[in-house]
Amino acid sequence: MGVAGPTVTVVIPFYNDSYVTEAVDSALAQTYDDIEIIVVDDGSTRHADLLERYGSRIHYLGKANGGTASALNYGFRLASGQYVAWLSSDDRFYPEKIARQVQAMERSGSWISHTGFDLIDEGGRIAEKGIAPPPAGPEFYRAFHAANPVNGCTVMMRKLLYNQIGEFDERLRYTHDLDYWYRVMLAGFPFLLLPEPLTAYRWHAGMGTVLHKEAISREIRQTQTTYASRWSAFTSHLIGR
Repeated sequence: MGVAGPTVTVVIPFYNDSYVTEAVDSALAQTYDDIEIIVVDDGSTRHADLLERYGSRIHYLGKANGGTASALNYGFRLASGQYVAWLSSDDRFYPEKIARQVQAMERSGSWISHTGFDLIDEGGRIAEKGIAPPPAGPEFYRAFHAANPVNGCTVMMRKLLYNQIGEFDERLRYTHDLDYWYRVMLAGFPFLLLPEPLTAYRWHAGMGTVLHKEAISREIRQTQTTYASRWSAFTSHLIGR
C-alpha cells in the first residue's frame, strides 16, 4: 500500500510524442495512492495505443490540436482531484513526487508549489542533477525579469486555485505557464518550493524549447511587458525596486 490523502489528478498532454509511455509509467509508479491520471491527446497523427497498453488505469481523452494550453485546460477542467499536477509527455515524475508535494502543501497550507528537478538526456540519463530555483523571496521574484524560473512539470496546485485564477491563456503558444504564474502571484498566492529533485526534465532535439527558441524568446518578452507595471508594483517592497 502507498501513501493516501487528498486526491490528486495528474494531467499529461501529448502530441506525437514517443516518450509519453515513460511519463505515464512514472505517474502510475507513484507511492501515493489516490491519483487520477488524465492523458490528453492533442490531435496526434501518430498514436501510441495508450488505451490498449493501460486500459482503465488512465483516462485517455482525445481532442483537436490546439496547443499545450488547450490540452491542459481540457484535462484540468475534467480533473476530479483536490490537487492537480501537470506532467509533460517527455518528462518523468520520481516515485515520491506526489506524496512529498502533497505532504508539504497540506502541512503549510500552500495553494501552489514547485520542486527541484534533474535534467535528463534523450536516453533518460542524468545530465545535470539537482536544479532548483530560489525559494519565494527577492531572488525568486527578480528572476522573472530574465526568464521563467518555474518548471511547469514540477508544479502542483489546488484545483480550487485553478477554478479561481481561471484557465491557461490558449492564445499563448509558449508562455501560457509564465502568464499563469504571474496571475497566481499577483492574486496573492506565493509558491512553496521543495528544492529536492522530484521530476526528471528531458532536454532533447525534438522539444519545443529547442525547435522554437526564437519564437519563445519573443513571447517571453511580450508576456513580461504585459505584466511589467503590475509586477514592478507588486515586487517593489520585496526586492527594493
